[in-house]
Amino acid sequence: MFLKMRIPFTTIVCTLFLLVSCNEYQKVLKNEEVKPKYDLAEKLYKEGDFKRAKRLFEQIAPRYVGKPQGERVMFFFADSYFQSGDYYLSGYQFERFVKSYPKSEKLQEALYLEAKSYYELSPRYSLDQSETDKALSKLQNFVNTYPDSEYFAKANEMAQELTRKKQKKEIEIAKQFDKLGEFNFPILVSSIAALDNFIAENPGSVYREDAFYYRVKSAVHLAENSTLRRQPERFKEAKVHYDALMKAYPETKYSKEVASLLKKINNNLSESKDLSK
Repeated sequence: MFLKMRIPFTTIVCTLFLLVSCNEYQKVLKNEEVKPKYDLAEKLYKEGDFKRAKRLFEQIAPRYVGKPQGERVMFFFADSYFQSGDYYLSGYQFERFVKSYPKSEKLQEALYLEAKSYYELSPRYSLDQSETDKALSKLQNFVNTYPDSEYFAKANEMAQELTRKKQKKEIEIAKQFDKLGEFNFPILVSSIAALDNFIAENPGSVYREDAFYYRVKSAVHLAENSTLRRQPERFKEAKVHYDALMKAYPETKYSKEVASLLKKINNNLSESKDLSK
């Protein structure tokens, strides 16, 4: 005995609608005429069907170059990539739009979405940051050019986030220098120089305290690995870095670690005084 399954009427209607819609799309996609493609592409775009819309825009965009509708088509084309999550191509297409239509009413939005496309491509801090550099450059250019834009706050927020990401990468590299360079003189010298630059160039960084601490630590390791003749001078330099850390962060989160480093510094400076008598 077979049971009869009742399929809801709305399900049947929706299925039929999808079949008709797909058939219409395939028919227009294969059609050589531009106008039907344009009409359906815009319809799909407005309905939020960006993946199918961008295929149609891709076909017709070259045909609208230099025509009145070209600006509209090119913006929708770029935005279809963006809305579909294809940020590499959306960034490229918005860049083309900006160059092609520098006086467009959509210029500000296009510049913002171009920058945001590259922001979305920025990888985690441990990877190569070329895309981050490009996104940061685009975002900084946008916030400098449009300080009154409705997109300003978000663009500025994204720029700050990418800046912190780059700073984190620099600090992590410094940590690796410190770890690898504990008994390696050239690496320690490079570590201190990199941390000097970081502190000077990033006055408001959330990683600034870390930079101060690792500079003290690297300076102590450098002094310990120096010749007996150079040790007094290098421990004095380490003490200068320690004083700078304590001045900037008197309640430092590294209080226990720097107390141990200070003990090494003072012990070695005392020994140097004794030897000089």
